[in-house]
Amino acid sequence: MALLSKDAILGAEDREYAIVSCPEWGGEVRVRSITGRERDTYEQSLIDQRGGDRKVNTRNARAKLILLSAVDESGARLFSDDDLSRLGGKNARPLDRLFDAARKLSGLSDDDVEELTEDFDSDPDAS
Repeated sequence: MALLSKDAILGAEDREYAIVSCPEWGGEVRVRSITGRERDTYEQSLIDQRGGDRKVNTRNARAKLILLSAVDESGARLFSDDDLSRLGGKNARPLDRLFDAARKLSGLSDDDVEELTEDFDSDPDAS
């Protein structure tokens, strides 16, 4: 395999897409892989930190990823950050399908969440 140049990496079209059937809503939704920056934002949104106390916050975790992943035909996000609460209040079945598709496209696994939380049981002042 050949070594890639900076231009080859930065110029690569590497987004992946999937169409997810949502019969509960009467159609299909297009989801895409998220960028590294978007993944960092998503992972940070799952952590509540107050002083030295860090806790995992899974509230609206599915909706948060769907906000970043659901796009229209041109690739523009379907939802804004202001839609989080309303989207999180929708039927869990289609939300689960969209979340699973977005998670797979973006390389997120259950192990990633475990990795985020594995150090939370330790004493934050112990280092």
